[in-house]
Amino acid sequence: MEALLLLSLLFGLIFLRMPVPFAMLGAAVIFILIQQMTGGHLMISIAGPKVILERMTPSLESFPLLAIPLFVFAGNLLNVGGIADRIFAFAKTLVAHIHGGLAHVNILASIVFSGMSGVAAADAAGLGAIEIKAMEKAGFSKAFSAAVTAASSIIGPIIPPSVIMVIYAVLSGESIAKLFLAGIIPGLFLGFVLMVLIYFLAVTKRVEAPVTQRATLREVRCSAWRALPGLMAPLLLVGGLLTGIATPTELGAIVTVYAIILGIAMKELSMPALLDATKSTVFTIGALVFILACAAPIQWLISALNVPQDLQNFLLSVTENPILLLLMINLMLLLAGLVLDTAAILLIAVPTLWPMVGYLGIDPVQFGVMMIFNLLIGAVTPPFGVILFIMMDVAKISYGSLVRAMMPFYIPIVLTLIVITFVPAVTMFLPELVYGK
Repeated sequence: MEALLLLSLLFGLIFLRMPVPFAMLGAAVIFILIQQMTGGHLMISIAGPKVILERMTPSLESFPLLAIPLFVFAGNLLNVGGIADRIFAFAKTLVAHIHGGLAHVNILASIVFSGMSGVAAADAAGLGAIEIKAMEKAGFSKAFSAAVTAASSIIGPIIPPSVIMVIYAVLSGESIAKLFLAGIIPGLFLGFVLMVLIYFLAVTKRVEAPVTQRATLREVRCSAWRALPGLMAPLLLVGGLLTGIATPTELGAIVTVYAIILGIAMKELSMPALLDATKSTVFTIGALVFILACAAPIQWLISALNVPQDLQNFLLSVTENPILLLLMINLMLLLAGLVLDTAAILLIAVPTLWPMVGYLGIDPVQFGVMMIFNLLIGAVTPPFGVILFIMMDVAKISYGSLVRAMMPFYIPIVLTLIVITFVPAVTMFLPELVYGK
């Protein structure tokens, strides 16, 4: 009952339109005061409201968290340095002639750009503006262009670098490098099934998808040469992970330095552009760090109330079948993703669901990728999917038309979730190749 009261306070404040970080703080304060006034949970009553401050600051004292601002800053530097345009042009010469035209280019460019930015919103807002403008100019509808961009943007946090994977690693104690490697194949698989869907929609004339003339070999070589400096950034990262020559945090610093040198060498990183990249990074990281700090008291309360064990007992009372348990966990995460921010859910879900990992017989790295991808689906799902609102603003379209255009894309997205959940080799092949079983 105490756990239900805590969750009721949290969701109640969120439904009252209080920002999620303040809702988590407010719920923690109110819950602790209620416990003190009613003589409830002894440990919580003794700790009092001061425990909130005692938990917030230490939650940020983690060296792996340093990787987050480094990767975000590197992605912003590459974005303002004109790399996104070159990547899109290169992808256009490769796949624009296939049925589906620039929609395939959109997916391929997002796959490449995902190796530079670990935030889905950055992909959607930065590269998305270029993709939607080009697709509209080619004759695609605004709604379809925005839907393709929204669906492809969630590839970003799956293929390394990934901000949300760093958060999961810090919360669970798992290796960031293993998580990064585990996300590569699922990210590529999602891109592939999205392109298959687009091809089907184009061939069956369900969408108007103009096809661009096939690029000549000379055009491919020229665009590849122009995009090569940008392509080196994800190659540096993936190469460093596969060889193990540096930690993910060190690789983040290397890629950041490379982005600065590249921008200066190409004469596209001006002082205003550098300031814009810095400002964008500060805003992104500031909001994320605040969420991390505000979630710490809630995490402590969840642990003190023994919620993980109670949830495990409840789920096992329903069924002991690991497959059904995984389906139930996925369903719970999908429902949570409909109303809560991705990072906020992760901060609550990891300490709550972590005890289930051993019973399910699933590798913690695979479980992490499953959980992260599940929560990313919420970012493109009504009613509060943040990517949907970004796409509305970028494409200047109504919410209803965007959601209708998104409907077919949920099929490959859910299929990818099922594959990640029930086919361990998809996530574990690269980590086991590098680090062994």
